[in-house]
Amino acid sequence: MKRKIIFADFFRTNGVLMGSILIALVGFWLVFLVILPQISMLDYSFRFNLPPAQQGGPRDVYTLSNYQHLLYGSDATHQTYNTIDLMVFLRTIVAAILVTIFDMILCYPLAYFLGQSRGSGFVRLLVVLLIIPYWINEILRAFALRIIFGDAGMINEVLMFLHLTREPIDFIRQDVALYAGLGYAYILLMLFPMYNVIESLDRNQIEAARDMGASWPRIHRRIVIPHAKPGIASGCTMVFMLSAGALAAPQILGGPSSLWFTQLVYQWFNNSLNWQQGAAYAIVLLVSTIIIVLTFMRIFKVSMGDIGK
Repeated sequence: MKRKIIFADFFRTNGVLMGSILIALVGFWLVFLVILPQISMLDYSFRFNLPPAQQGGPRDVYTLSNYQHLLYGSDATHQTYNTIDLMVFLRTIVAAILVTIFDMILCYPLAYFLGQSRGSGFVRLLVVLLIIPYWINEILRAFALRIIFGDAGMINEVLMFLHLTREPIDFIRQDVALYAGLGYAYILLMLFPMYNVIESLDRNQIEAARDMGASWPRIHRRIVIPHAKPGIASGCTMVFMLSAGALAAPQILGGPSSLWFTQLVYQWFNNSLNWQQGAAYAIVLLVSTIIIVLTFMRIFKVSMGDIGK
């Protein structure tokens, strides 16, 4: 009954024709661009890597060997773990969490300032200045950051000019450039959801709390953050998922020992031409990130409906 009321309100608001078009477009996007490709990828992950002549034949059956390879590598006896790939997977997840936390800490004060200064011409100018750098291709931005963080880059030149270091710091090998690049690549996806929610906060609540003697930390902890929780959750979800699934930034900004899990997926698909094994690795990354996101949503008591607002 409730769903019928929702659909009736939707068609009443948008009209029958426009409402039908919107539903058809969303349905096409979900089915053909999300669901069917993932089902195809899932089917690939349970198949053997066979020559084209043997595909569809008696040997083309379902198997768990692709997933077992992630755990045990090429060890058929399953006595030793595939520590290399497992450590790459763990490092990718941990790094994505750290990038998400970094962006959240960096964006919250800026989102609060923008949200509570609505209507200002300076705020509109600041938003435009934040967006303009993203007109440049992501790969070009990554190479620009590699130049900046390089041995002869601007950061090392400034540090050496100020005599803060005697020789260049290897930001690439220490993964500083990689984390900075990932944080920069998706920072707007953290900023704008938080900004949109904080903008709707009634400033009278903050003024009332200040009149009653509440400190700024207490105001943010009791008023601003609970109100901004849906925007924070939405931003963290997008930054974490995209950071864990990034490929261009790790390829360009990563050091020799900072292999990203998506690079393993890329190698299986393109270098080894083993799409089945690559599909298994991709499915593991997808399912793991979804489980982590749902777990944190449950811990912080955020629902999908809150994010959808």
